[in-house]
Amino acid sequence: MVKNINLGIGTGRRKCAVARVFLREGSGKIFINEKDLKDYFAVDGLIAQVRKPFLVTDSENKFDAYITVVGGGLSGQAGACSHGLARALAQIDPANHISLKANGLLTRDPRMVERKKYGQRGARRRFQFSKR
Repeated sequence: MVKNINLGIGTGRRKCAVARVFLREGSGKIFINEKDLKDYFAVDGLIAQVRKPFLVTDSENKFDAYITVVGGGLSGQAGACSHGLARALAQIDPANHISLKANGLLTRDPRMVERKKYGQRGARRRFQFSKR
């Protein structure tokens, strides 16, 4: 009997972060880059954001999640993990799709950092204008 069978696989993206999510049968543990969720994300808000797909689908203690995430900062990585978890849960049970979609968890957040323009100080900031 093989124990480590992935029930659902999802890829999540946010800003420059990409997360690969593997769901297996278990007791609700979440491991990110081989660390526990609370060790990886120290901020309670980010932990709640990652757990939200489980709460919405009432499957908090049914699956273990193994996540590898690269790129971006902690906020983007938390969003990518949440997006990937939602996709994996929708793959396992199509009935979850409705509640996940209603909470906006299946939609990739398109907002990115605006690029800096040449001849200017930043993306929006301009040098001081002098009429004379």
